Amino acid sequence: MPPPTTNNLGYTPPDGGWGWVVVLAAFISIGFSYAFPKSLTVYFKEIQEYFGVSYSEIAWVSSVMLASMYAAGPISSVLVNRYGSRPVVMVGGLILSAGMILASLGTSIIHLYLCVGVIGGFGLAFNLQPALTIIGTYFQAKRPLANGLAMTGSPVVLFTLAPLNQFLFDSFGWRGSFLILGAIVLNCCVAGSLMRPVNKMVVFKPKTEPLEVNGAEEASGAEALRSEDSPKSQSCVHRFIDFSLFKHRGFLIYLVGNVVMFFGFFAPIVFLAPYAKHQGIDEYSAAFLLSIFALSDMFIRPATGFIGNTRWIRPKIQYFFAFAVSYNGVCHLLCPLFSGYAGLVVYAIIFGIAFGMVCALLFETLMDLVGAKRFSSAVGLVTIIECAPVLLGPPISGDQYCLHNVAALHQ
Repeated sequence: MPPPTTNNLGYTPPDGGWGWVVVLAAFISIGFSYAFPKSLTVYFKEIQEYFGVSYSEIAWVSSVMLASMYAAGPISSVLVNRYGSRPVVMVGGLILSAGMILASLGTSIIHLYLCVGVIGGFGLAFNLQPALTIIGTYFQAKRPLANGLAMTGSPVVLFTLAPLNQFLFDSFGWRGSFLILGAIVLNCCVAGSLMRPVNKMVVFKPKTEPLEVNGAEEASGAEALRSEDSPKSQSCVHRFIDFSLFKHRGFLIYLVGNVVMFFGFFAPIVFLAPYAKHQGIDEYSAAFLLSIFALSDMFIRPATGFIGNTRWIRPKIQYFFAFAVSYNGVCHLLCPLFSGYAGLVVYAIIFGIAFGMVCALLFETLMDLVGAKRFSSAVGLVTIIECAPVLLGPPISGDQYCLHNVAALHQ
């Protein structure tokens, strides 16, 4: 892999102060972005029976939601560069809430694809991308730790939502639950209100004139500061997407590896609870497997960020990420060796550790490879390309899951 890119943002990130409040806000936004689609799997069995659809068809709900979140990444980044993180996150919370409320009125599985998948996915994209970029404006020396803490939001929210969703379903049914979830996700608007633009201390001035910074640029940690006389004719797409990254060896290795990985990255989570129910495990115990997974994930993410920030690992964080990806694959290869509920608990623990390590390092490694100035373009290209495996992975796995169940019945 190439050496880490040297960052020159044109100012000194505070590496603390209000930045820790921003980390808390990113914790909430990232938490809902990644955990929300996973937590909905608790409703899959009941929705499947209600609409009379297959495992593969119901898997498309979470799959479309994740794919929409990834596909809308470039749109979200352009809006962040133009308006700042705060308004984009708040609008994202409103969109996600509207999607869940409309889904509670669903009359078909297609209705859920559109409301939960497409509308909800766009709302999540407007939460994820701003949270990732604003951390880069507040942190540089402590960035791996800040990213690790922010990414911990996913398992914490999942740990809370998994049993809560089961309780809501038992009390209000899936329609009433979706309506209540539409109110809960409005907390994303609160998180967005905390994402105050960084107060940049300019330490590098390319000209003798003072360097002025507008509010939109303050929200983008992926680009260097621009002076007032920047070309007005430069389009948003040209400013955001840097296609020269496809000549960057490290970026190509990262991209190809992630595309392959994401075909199976989310599928084990989507089918963990349904698989446990198929094995005869009761609903609450099956839902609790997601909480166990989230608990392991919850503790390993900040620990990974802390380790990644040490002087021994920080210069070689790309290889630390490669180790995490390899460990994630090995843990799934060992899954068939675990039997019964106790075995699934052990699998959920080691899977949570592997998953958490990968997630804590995912975007930190990308920024380490391409640098802060090109991070916005890089994350946009990565998310738009990754939406294909994110979309197809769980349904393909669902088809294999059905074939496995049919074979087991014949035996």
